[in-house]
Amino acid sequence: MLFPYGPNGRPNTDHEGTLAMSISFSGMLADPVRKATYGARLTVSDTGLIEAVQPEDRPDPVHILPGFVDAHVHIESSMLTPAAFARAAAVHGTLAAVADPHEIANVLGEPGVDLMLELAAQTPFVFGFGVPSCVPATPFETAGAHLGPDAVERLLGRPGVTHLAELMNVPGVLNRDPEVHAKLAAARARRLPIDGHAPGLTGDALRAYAAEGISTDHESLAFEEAREKLQTGLYLQLRCGSAARTFEPLLPLLAIHPDRCMFCSDDKHPDDLLRDHINRLAAAAYRKGVALDSIVQAASANPVRHYRLPLGQLQPGDPADFILVDDLTTFKPREVWLRGACAARDGQPLLPAGVPRLLNAFRAAPVRDADLRLAAPASGPVRVIGVHDGQLVTDHLLETPTTRDGAVCADPERDLLKLVVLNRYAPARPAVGLVRGFGLRRGALASSVAHDSHPIIAVGATDEALAAALNEVILRQGGLAVTDNNRKLLAALPLPLAGLMSDAPAETVARAYSDCDALAKILGSRLAAPFMTLSFLALPVIPHLKLTDQGLFDGDAFRHVAFAAAP
Repeated sequence: MLFPYGPNGRPNTDHEGTLAMSISFSGMLADPVRKATYGARLTVSDTGLIEAVQPEDRPDPVHILPGFVDAHVHIESSMLTPAAFARAAAVHGTLAAVADPHEIANVLGEPGVDLMLELAAQTPFVFGFGVPSCVPATPFETAGAHLGPDAVERLLGRPGVTHLAELMNVPGVLNRDPEVHAKLAAARARRLPIDGHAPGLTGDALRAYAAEGISTDHESLAFEEAREKLQTGLYLQLRCGSAARTFEPLLPLLAIHPDRCMFCSDDKHPDDLLRDHINRLAAAAYRKGVALDSIVQAASANPVRHYRLPLGQLQPGDPADFILVDDLTTFKPREVWLRGACAARDGQPLLPAGVPRLLNAFRAAPVRDADLRLAAPASGPVRVIGVHDGQLVTDHLLETPTTRDGAVCADPERDLLKLVVLNRYAPARPAVGLVRGFGLRRGALASSVAHDSHPIIAVGATDEALAAALNEVILRQGGLAVTDNNRKLLAALPLPLAGLMSDAPAETVARAYSDCDALAKILGSRLAAPFMTLSFLALPVIPHLKLTDQGLFDGDAFRHVAFAAAP
């Protein structure tokens, strides 16, 4: 036993590390195996296992539910270590996470995946790690590492690995790229699940994609697309994170296909994680009239079964992993139990904090204002990235730029800001473009969190503010920074672990992140999560227009394009 308190705040272990006594709980038990809810008394033995589940005619007024599972998440996006993530998530009833460490893999490669497995072992929280399948995500950006088929096969054999993580290279799958198919074959040989990532994919292409053994998708853009994916045999991962929130439009499919849906966050920033997690999705579904048993299937049973997670499902002999909830309109847990010990009570985490080991890769050189100069085209419109709040998909806009002295300028009055992407792995010239939708009136935001290769990315109203923000991140070897037009640093969040994660507790990280977020909004941003939105603007596998460190990228044509639009 690794965590300290049991019923009523008493120590939960004796000197041998086992429960000091059997305990029992009465309530309405949502049985994920029987797919039924009934009054029951659940008895937990002194070994931390469920000893018995007995029907009870007059149960206590509390719901006993299996622990929730985040069916697809990048822990790095919380900017927390695995143990710190576990402490924050357990408060909301999440006891397991299906994690894709491709963020740290893009920075550090195979050692980065091994580091996440090492850090996850510092907590009893259940992690099922995937092996990143697309490192780098595409050849159109500069990553810090490459995971080829041999590395993927080695990692698939690591303890704690449950699946091959999301296959974002859809063209590689459909065009039978040899390296992509070698990775697929390695997962199939081990009979491991393969996660998908196929926004907008339908028809024959979708069926060909699924035929390669890919079994899930979390990237549906519309209801009909999601329904077709279910009909094709894929599990639908209903997502609500800090940036991508397509949950409610797809929610009606849960009532129709409760055995084929899961809940996930994908990316959750630290301030959001302190507020809620999978319980938010469960509560939203319940308020929309979805049956509790269907919610339990999506929130726990389906991912546990699909990824073969060692999380108890309220059956005799299972580990005692469960939550006690008073109100199903919020699913806010009163108590959270993991392996027969109390992991959280009344919003307070009781899991261990862990001791992180820091690794990094940061070799970017400081930038000057002149490095951000963007030459004006001779005539005609230029390509502009259009941002929408709560969506990862961007518009491919054509606009006439504002120019001065032969150079394109940011124009906050028109909501045309400069976007900069800078290779962090070697000194390089920054890529510069324009973006609409951030709404900044002054200042700049910069971050070393930029999916998936994690260059430094910045958006700003002046070159001076942009250079100051970029250089602050470079100086700290990773993190977030907010500057004003006078180059003054307004807020920062250091991220010393791979330039992605902090070694501080969740509350400290969330406070610093909230400061950066609040200042971005004071500077004019209208986005709910400006830093999260910024972090996806260099991700070329999401349509329609993005900016990598190598230039503007057309996600539909899957190639780089010029800043000036062709006449």
